[in-house]
Amino acid sequence: MMFVDFLGAGFDQMFNHMAKNHYMSGGQFAMPVTVITAIGGGYGDAAQHSEVLYGLFSHLPGFKVVVPSTAYDAKGLVIKALRDPNPVIVFGHKLLTGLPFLPFEGQVEEIPDEPYEVEFGKARVVKEGDDVTIVSTALMVHRSLKAARLLEREGISAEVIDPRTLVPLDEETIVKSAKKTGRVLIVDEDYMSYGMTGELAFRIQAKALKELKVPIARLAVPDVPIPFSEPLERRAIPSVEGIYEEAKKLVK
Repeated sequence: MMFVDFLGAGFDQMFNHMAKNHYMSGGQFAMPVTVITAIGGGYGDAAQHSEVLYGLFSHLPGFKVVVPSTAYDAKGLVIKALRDPNPVIVFGHKLLTGLPFLPFEGQVEEIPDEPYEVEFGKARVVKEGDDVTIVSTALMVHRSLKAARLLEREGISAEVIDPRTLVPLDEETIVKSAKKTGRVLIVDEDYMSYGMTGELAFRIQAKALKELKVPIARLAVPDVPIPFSEPLERRAIPSVEGIYEEAKKLVK
């Protein structure tokens, strides 16, 4: 599907059939369907072509939800999805399409020609750090890494974690990092309310409350449609500077 915003045209087939037929049939019917769709704004395509919306599909039992941030992960996660007997939705950010580089590092990523899989439910610690944990997905992983470099100039060591998949979720890696740093910022290009930021914040505090030095911070799209106006769009979608400022507040 070219845009995630268009998945509404197939909600009945997805929510009432793909997600539920295996369960409702008592396991008699597998549902090996993979949907690949494009997410994200940042290029002036307005409210009907710029959303993320993986929170909608993460909310409904039955789907596996995949959000790659690198070319290597994209290939491995898609192959894993195609071989999975369950329905999987792969959300690829449009501004990362065709990008051959590792997040921020500027190095071309080695992609094997032969098929390989990246396991679901295994987060990636993209950058290690000691002072604050930043959890983000897709394009926000790249922006978080750039913010982490800015934080280094302030003497702040940020750990950046990419969950890779929201369902299943590698809660263990995220909680372990939160316990280590004691400070957590969750960055999301999806909407703030009832989304990934709130879900992860609850899971982290439920298992790492004693280790947290300050309340968990969230940075996401406010609850408005993505604007067409370039200045308003920049204001709505989390930026490198915004991530840097929020993380700095947690430490300072």
